[in-house]
Amino acid sequence: MVKILLVEDNEMNRDMLSRRLEKRGYEVVSATDGLAGVEAAVATKPDLVLMDMSLPVIDGWEATKRIKGNPITAAIPVIALTAHAMAGDREKAIEAGCDDYDTKPIELPGLLDKIARLTGG
Repeated sequence: MVKILLVEDNEMNRDMLSRRLEKRGYEVVSATDGLAGVEAAVATKPDLVLMDMSLPVIDGWEATKRIKGNPITAAIPVIALTAHAMAGDREKAIEAGCDDYDTKPIELPGLLDKIARLTGG
């Protein structure tokens, strides 16, 4: 079973996306801030991280840099999730180490395709 770490501070978004992913057979582990997300990535070794970029404690940009900078977690694919669909955000996400990028509100079919591509299934 593919394990996904969902780092999302908005409870409604986290619950909705977790349920939708679990319904499709994914195991979902959650964190509610960037630092907890970095710690959860090390502790749970997920197959993929869905990283909100606007997070408390440390933001998703910094959390992704820390995940990608740690040899234990560097190979874990990260998909940036952001409500701020500004010009240059995709490039900023890739520069931070994200493997892909998606905007909120999430369109599940497109996100599922990205997850499958990055996890090999």
